[in-house]
Amino acid sequence: MVRTYNPVKLVILVVGLALARAGLVERTRVTRIVDLAWPRIVTGVARMSKSAVDIAMVGIAVGPAAIAGIGFASPYWGFTFTVGGGVATGTIALVSQRFGAEAFDELGQAIRSSVLLVVIVAGAVAAAMWAMPTALISLLTDDPRSIELGAAYLRTISVGVPFAALNLIGSRILIGADDSWTPMVLRGTGAVANVVLNAVLIFGLGMGVVGAALGTVLSNVVIVVLFAIGLLGYRLPVVGHLPVTVSPTGPYVHLPTIRDLVRISTPAIGRRGIWTVARFPMLAFVALFGQQVVAAYVISRRIWGLMNTPGWGFGLATSSLVGQSLGEGDESLAEEYGHEIAAIAVLTYVVTASIVFVFAEPIVELFVDGPAGETVSIAVGLVYAASIAVIARAVGGTYAGALDATGDTRWPFYSRALGMFGLAIPLTYLGATTPLGLWGLYLSYFGQSLAPAVVNYYRFRTGKWKAISRRYRPDSATPTD
Repeated sequence: MVRTYNPVKLVILVVGLALARAGLVERTRVTRIVDLAWPRIVTGVARMSKSAVDIAMVGIAVGPAAIAGIGFASPYWGFTFTVGGGVATGTIALVSQRFGAEAFDELGQAIRSSVLLVVIVAGAVAAAMWAMPTALISLLTDDPRSIELGAAYLRTISVGVPFAALNLIGSRILIGADDSWTPMVLRGTGAVANVVLNAVLIFGLGMGVVGAALGTVLSNVVIVVLFAIGLLGYRLPVVGHLPVTVSPTGPYVHLPTIRDLVRISTPAIGRRGIWTVARFPMLAFVALFGQQVVAAYVISRRIWGLMNTPGWGFGLATSSLVGQSLGEGDESLAEEYGHEIAAIAVLTYVVTASIVFVFAEPIVELFVDGPAGETVSIAVGLVYAASIAVIARAVGGTYAGALDATGDTRWPFYSRALGMFGLAIPLTYLGATTPLGLWGLYLSYFGQSLAPAVVNYYRFRTGKWKAISRRYRPDSATPTD
């Protein structure tokens, strides 16, 4: 594995060492945490930057209606990451524990069963999106132009659903085996290729929103092929051989493994589905403010996504290290990793969110071309709120990752439901229908981030996940605490 320093790695390393000096983190574990977290953060930055660039490109090429159209299509595309990410949660829990216990035969079975399960579920999602894109977009808006552009985008991108879901499985397999660098290279390269393809398809060939969707599909296909080649044992350019390989000829239907995957993944799918499902009423209520606010909200969500990318790395690093510690039978070490990574995550979020807060206006202006003063001013206010609220995501996301590794995935589900349906959506509705106005949207960011932070932290502190994790550990793992 190539070891290199870069700005992302340097920032979280400095943060980790500062906390170690303050006695909040064990210094000897900082390097391992950083090495596992930073590649995933870079992957997240690349992918969310790609998403932001999509919006900026179609906004410049077509206008605010295209931004709104893709925004209305986004909840449906989000089902890809709901089902793919949910199954991948089960994958990383089983893989990390088996990798830590060196139970490699069971590891291969977990991989094959994960692939089978995600293809079946993602295939059903793709079929629905392909069959009725116009009807699906029409559920969220009655604006003809937004419906036309959103439906064209949705039908094209539906082809990429199974491939995007498989990419999540491939990534979690390697992260569970202590390798987050390879997924960064593969998926980060795919994100860069996606941007280049989009530029050619949107501007060069004049394909607009269809070009944006097609670029996403093609890049995901390429990444899946590369993951498959590596997991079959072949050497990949730059990254070399992967730390785990799997035989494609072994059994895929192994009922005990599938039952474990379903048991762990179902609450995780529900948790991810909460945001995906919540986006429907959220966008419907935001649409009550008018097209300018919709465009501003979509822009602020893309910037929120970029600010939240450290959570990708810290959440998955926690899942991997907590899971491996449990696989080794060391519950005390698993608990220490959970708290230490959360501390590093919080300080990292403070640094990055502060930068976005200061430069909110010029960042927002990158998404529009020409006179769009109202859209910019509304989006800047939303970004100010988001940059403060996102800090709580460091706590909620990190402890959710820790609980995922143990198989205790219900409480993160409950916390997400409370944040979205108990707080964020009602606040958005009140903003659209009462004098609360845009303050409802500002407060919705806090609602969706604070509830998971409080609930997930509480659940991890109880220690009840230790007993739950023993149901899913390989036979060779025995607890030492």
